[in-house]
Amino acid sequence: MPDSGAPPYRYRQDVLDELLRLGVKPTPRTRPELVHEFIRDLYRVEIRRLRARLLEREFPKREYADRVIALRRKYPLTSLRPWEWLERRG
Repeated sequence: MPDSGAPPYRYRQDVLDELLRLGVKPTPRTRPELVHEFIRDLYRVEIRRLRARLLEREFPKREYADRVIALRRKYPLTSLRPWEWLERRG
């Protein structure tokens, strides 16, 4: 939930594009830390689902590492700190 007393945040356009691809559209009042947590949680759900599929033998174990890498590439924003999502001031 956005904090109405927070200063407006100016997200980088590439970050906004990536977030929108994931179905997330923060407002200028949405704290980047909150969005980062949400994206990280989405990734965790998907990695757990992938692990469960492995345990159910939906695919061979030898494919697991490649699938994890592909999933990680789907969430590149998790490797950035929330403040790195913002435009630089000045």
